[in-house]
Amino acid sequence: MEQIDFLFDFNRTSLHMPTVRFSDILEIFIIAFLVYHILVWAKNTRLWSLLKGVIVIVVFILVAALFNMSTILWIVERIFSIAIIAMVVILQPELRKALEELGRKNFFSNVLSLGDPKTQGRFSDRTLNEIVRACVEMAKVRTGALIVIENNHPLTEFERTGIEVDGIVTSQLLINIFEHNTPLHDGAVVIKGDRVTAATCYLPLSDNMGIGKELGTRHRAGVGVSEATDSLTIIVSEETGKISIAYEGELERAVDSDRLRERLRILQDKHTEEAPIKHLARKAKAKK
Repeated sequence: MEQIDFLFDFNRTSLHMPTVRFSDILEIFIIAFLVYHILVWAKNTRLWSLLKGVIVIVVFILVAALFNMSTILWIVERIFSIAIIAMVVILQPELRKALEELGRKNFFSNVLSLGDPKTQGRFSDRTLNEIVRACVEMAKVRTGALIVIENNHPLTEFERTGIEVDGIVTSQLLINIFEHNTPLHDGAVVIKGDRVTAATCYLPLSDNMGIGKELGTRHRAGVGVSEATDSLTIIVSEETGKISIAYEGELERAVDSDRLRERLRILQDKHTEEAPIKHLARKAKAKK
């Protein structure tokens, strides 16, 4: 019996098997999650091309280290810190956008929601119908329009560039604002909830080279504000009379009234589902 115990003790001391804790497993999942999302994010930015160049440089440094090229290794050691700073400067727009997107994520809102069921949404059905009606009517007569609808990210900085309106959203109001030769037709309209908060607002232009050259400043501004915020922007082309939607930096062109209504329904976030914790409490009560 003593020989068997000695054998187990010897194996335990010689193999040096580490103890796996729950925190270690959790740490592995967190690191894998972060690496995966960083790679997914990098694939859609300039960082992906930059990474290819970095890989080539790393291979070159490994070859220099293998053959003991001291001069090259000395140069690499001196410029390494400068290269890191240069990468941060080059990727500043992408890094800023990534941090803004991270700040807009409401990771715990669904779990910690203890209130009553959501039924109202960000704006009413009447507002939704009025927006759709106005866009369709303006598209028929080729009246250019740029309508920004606030989501979770406040649009105060853009409202300040325009003229305060603070009027209830109606199709007549939107059509009159964008009518040719009127004082408020130039610029964007900002809608918050059921009200038009400001008109003639200036929006940032997107530097996305994927936007077609045939599209003008109005479309580029619509994409630009959707890159900077989580708002949804509706663009009515003055040249073609077509309706486009910009959201999260993507432009969906030539949508019809049904598609526009569908996108607004999603943004409206109107549902009758109960909050998760309240729903579980109701189920537990029913079981009793």
